[in-house]
Amino acid sequence: KYTNADFYKDGKIQPEIAKKAYLEMLEYYGVPFSETLKAGIWITDFSLGDVENVGMAGIFWLNDSVHGYFGHEIYLLPTQMIPEHFHVTTKFPAKFESWKVGHGWCFNFGIGEPVVNPPALPASQKDYITSLNFVRQNVDEVVSLKKIESPHFLLAGDNGAIITEYATYHDGAGLRFTNPKVVFTDILKQN
Repeated sequence: KYTNADFYKDGKIQPEIAKKAYLEMLEYYGVPFSETLKAGIWITDFSLGDVENVGMAGIFWLNDSVHGYFGHEIYLLPTQMIPEHFHVTTKFPAKFESWKVGHGWCFNFGIGEPVVNPPALPASQKDYITSLNFVRQNVDEVVSLKKIESPHFLLAGDNGAIITEYATYHDGAGLRFTNPKVVFTDILKQN
């Protein structure tokens, strides 16, 4: 498992090291790094400087505002978390989503009564987590958002997770994070 000491040098994210970590996970699960994936993959540490614990990679297979649908692959390194977030109505309806685990497993957090004995959550996010209800989501299990515009997040298991997301159109203008420090930036496009 990579640590922040591997991912950052002088406080700056090292995109090639992050990419190497995700590619090793894809290889571990037997997922080919196709030309389409090479051209479309993105990686973010959400500008938090803690990609070991909080970050993700992915590819948007499609995002169609005319017909209102979205397909996305999510790549999470071992025990990595997507920061808690929600989607609000803009000129488009608030995004509704469902997730299917293809490889590994994850904890899927959302609204509801807190579940006792939750997994360890990143210390950097402890003040920004409001959804403490969760299920362990295994391969081929599908879990849907419990309520439109409700907070949610995913936390990968010990070997990471590859998760397919099915959703209505994703309007980036409607994405909100409970942690105000989050900035969604593709580190592969930074110079």
